[in-house]
Amino acid sequence: MLRPRLYILIAAVLWSTAGAAVKLSTLSAYQIASGRSLVAALVLWLAFPAGRKRPSLKALGVAVAYAATVVLFIIANKLTTAANAIFLQDTAPLYVLLLSPLLLREKPSRGELMAAPIFLVGLSLFFLDQLQPGQLMGNAIALASGVAFSLTIMGLRAVTEGQVVLVWGNLLAGLSVLVPALGGPAPTPLDGGILLFLGVFQLGLAYTLFNLGIRQTPAVEASLLILLEPVLNPVWTFIFAGERPGPWALLGGGIILLATAWRTVLGARGAGATPPKSIAQASESP
Repeated sequence: MLRPRLYILIAAVLWSTAGAAVKLSTLSAYQIASGRSLVAALVLWLAFPAGRKRPSLKALGVAVAYAATVVLFIIANKLTTAANAIFLQDTAPLYVLLLSPLLLREKPSRGELMAAPIFLVGLSLFFLDQLQPGQLMGNAIALASGVAFSLTIMGLRAVTEGQVVLVWGNLLAGLSVLVPALGGPAPTPLDGGILLFLGVFQLGLAYTLFNLGIRQTPAVEASLLILLEPVLNPVWTFIFAGERPGPWALLGGGIILLATAWRTVLGARGAGATPPKSIAQASESP
C-alpha cells in the first residue's frame, strides 16, 4: 500500500528540519532537547486520549529508546557538525537489518537486502566532502543515537501502543535533561518559535505519521525510506543557515532519492505488511 509509505516519507521531511533549527537557535542542547520534547508531549497528550494510558513494560522500553534517540541527536548536533550527526544517526538501517529477524521475526526481502548497500553508498557519497575527523564525543553520541533510533523503529513496529510510546517517550526525554536545561541562556522570541515548531511539527506530527506508517511497513523498508531525511537536511540548512552542500553530497542525494522512489513503488505494489507478533508470542511459536 502506498499511503503508509507516504506517511513515513512525510515524517522524514519533517525530521529533516531539525539541523537547521538547532543551528539557528541560541539555546543549549539541553534546552532544545527538553523544550521540544515537552511541547511534543503536551501536544500528543491533548490530541490522542489513547496515549494517556499507563504504558506496559514493553511500551515503556520503547519509550526509553525513543527518548534516548531524540535527546542524543540534539546533543550531537551541538558537539559536532550537523552532517556528522545526521549521517551517524542514519546508520540505523544497518542495525534494523541485523536485529529485525531476531526481535521481530521479520526476514528482510531480497529487494531490501539489495537496497541497503545502495542507500549506504548514497549516504557515504553525500557526506564524503563534509565528514571531518575529530569531534569524537559528538560523533560517538550521534552513533549511539542511531542505535537507539533502530530500537525505536523496531519497537514501534512491535507494540500496539504507539501513541502511548510517543507521549511517554517525549515526557521522559523532556524531563531527563530538564535540570541542566534550566541553567541555559534566556530564550529569545525566535528561540521560542523554534521550540514550538520542533515540538509540534518536527517531533509530534512527524512521529505520529511515522507510527501510522510503520504499522503496515516492514521495519527494514521503513528504515530505508527515512533516509530521505539526510538528503533534505542540508537543503534546509543551506536555505536557512547558508550551508552549501558539495558535489559529492548532490550525487549521494540523487542516489538516495532514486532508491527511495524505487523502494516506495515496489513496496506499494507488494502485499501490505501485517503487524508482527510480539517477542513473547514469537518465542512461544513452534
